[in-house]
Amino acid sequence: MSDLRVSAWKRYGHDRVYVSLPDGTTVAWLDRKSGIVTVFLPEHEAAARQALAIYLPATQKPAPSPMTAADDLALNQPGQALRQKLAEVSPGRFALIVARLLRRKTEADSWRKGLAGERDIGRELARLTRSGWRVLHSIPLPREVDIDHLLIGPGGVFSINTKHHRDASVWVGDDSVKVNHGQARPYVRKARHEALRAGRAITRRCGFAVEVQPALVFVGAKRVDVVPTLHDVRVIRGKEVAALGPLSGALTPEEIELIYIAARDRRTWIEA
Repeated sequence: MSDLRVSAWKRYGHDRVYVSLPDGTTVAWLDRKSGIVTVFLPEHEAAARQALAIYLPATQKPAPSPMTAADDLALNQPGQALRQKLAEVSPGRFALIVARLLRRKTEADSWRKGLAGERDIGRELARLTRSGWRVLHSIPLPREVDIDHLLIGPGGVFSINTKHHRDASVWVGDDSVKVNHGQARPYVRKARHEALRAGRAITRRCGFAVEVQPALVFVGAKRVDVVPTLHDVRVIRGKEVAALGPLSGALTPEEIELIYIAARDRRTWIEA
């Protein structure tokens, strides 16, 4: 393709050449030190390799396999992991009728509520893409855990954990959360742990340090109180997630793209 764009990038000890589409989407990149070409859009691989040919060293190592559609997490929809769970636990028609007649909640009701919350926040996060942010959803981690949303942009990288508590009063402490003065739930600790795992995985793939900030987003809560000593986890009410949009100064457009490329590849998270 004659309209592919080629650009050099040197930072953090790396020396790379990128091939992109006219809209900025990365097709492939070459590590000039190792000679390895990483391809992200296989349909343009031949043209990308041709564009990179003059930059290749005389001896080139075999290229890793390109990211396939099955590995591309950018194709995930908000709540995708919950939709899969719902398909597993949803009761049959007869059992559902009985549960409704007896006014009993099923396991699927809880997953369905969580799905509605993730979809709401997914729509809010989509608005931020107009300001240079990138968004991924339902990122699978080992041991059947997933990150609800990953937000990457000028203000940094955020691991977002969504909780749907309609009309509830929520109290957020340094390590746990109470809903309607109930039993303590480990939401804060889990948010920290997910962000730490995400940062390590992306850093390992990118080759430079990437800090991921944890965020808890409460959907539908009528009141959210946060202790003043909680500083490392952002606590946000659903519609206020747009407040992340104006944040800037943490990442350059080039860094955003590098992190997004790494994060959207399922293989990045295999050992997270």
